[in-house]
Amino acid sequence: MSRWRVSGCWGRLGLLALTWVGVSVHAQGLRFVALGDMPYGPRAQTQAPYERLIEAINQTAPAFSIHIGDIKSGSSRCDDEELEHQRNNFNRFRQPLIYTPGDNEWTDCHRNNNGGYDPVERLQALRRIFFAKRQALGQTPLRLQAQPEVQADQPDWVENQRWMQAQVVFATVHMVGSNNNRDPKRPEAMREFEARDRANRAWLRSVFEWANTQQARAVVLAMQADPFESKRWGQVFPPDSGFTLSVGQTLLPLAQASGVPVLLVHGDSHRFEFDQPFELNGEPLRNVHRLEVPGGYGDYRALAVTVQTENTQQPFAIQWINP
Repeated sequence: MSRWRVSGCWGRLGLLALTWVGVSVHAQGLRFVALGDMPYGPRAQTQAPYERLIEAINQTAPAFSIHIGDIKSGSSRCDDEELEHQRNNFNRFRQPLIYTPGDNEWTDCHRNNNGGYDPVERLQALRRIFFAKRQALGQTPLRLQAQPEVQADQPDWVENQRWMQAQVVFATVHMVGSNNNRDPKRPEAMREFEARDRANRAWLRSVFEWANTQQARAVVLAMQADPFESKRWGQVFPPDSGFTLSVGQTLLPLAQASGVPVLLVHGDSHRFEFDQPFELNGEPLRNVHRLEVPGGYGDYRALAVTVQTENTQQPFAIQWINP
């Protein structure tokens, strides 16, 4: 296993960029911003620093930003008003903002301190508030393809989206923490998980097929969940993991077969990681990289990611963005 750790604070502006037809292109590649697991806490404490971070991102003028979910803490209410407020925060981004849901927004909303909601009803609310149009949020339009447009037999999963820029295929995949909602003690959760897991596997196959057809030079996937959440000694993806079929048996073989650099961006565990932790059949996957964004209470940092496909040794470069 190879592991890269990037530390230090490199300031607000990150990489110098040239903006051309809505795409932020550094001399060495396409640049986007990844962030997530924020804001956590009472609005009186979180709104000002979150707005400062958004403005810092705006100043760097990336091609787009991806929020990997958990737009509120797991102990706060899941009311429509909160979701609308966070959608308004997304509209503060000058460049396109792409969002994939986290568990705090819906799967965990059955908790009493979240309001005791039906999680599936909250998922429908997310779709209504954030995914009514087939385009990114933020102030700059960016057309996205949603799964129902690509796979007519998967009509529900409008939050699974894909797009392509600078010969790089990007896609969101709706996998969330809390073991991806795989909870055998709750039959309704298992039914939801199994349906979404099938849809996600079909979506991943479609994304890599599209990347091959388009002769993409890299693939970037974004999801909320930490896929190692259920890892046990000797088993990265045990049978009771919510990521065994989707990641272990689908994503990793597809990534290996693609032969291009693949970056999986996720959050959930609230710690920064930039490494190559994946193996398949006991062999390291040298072309597959993982970026876990920071986040959680009091952490308002984002990461600027440059995709530099000409650099075969380091196809993805990371810099911090601080409020």
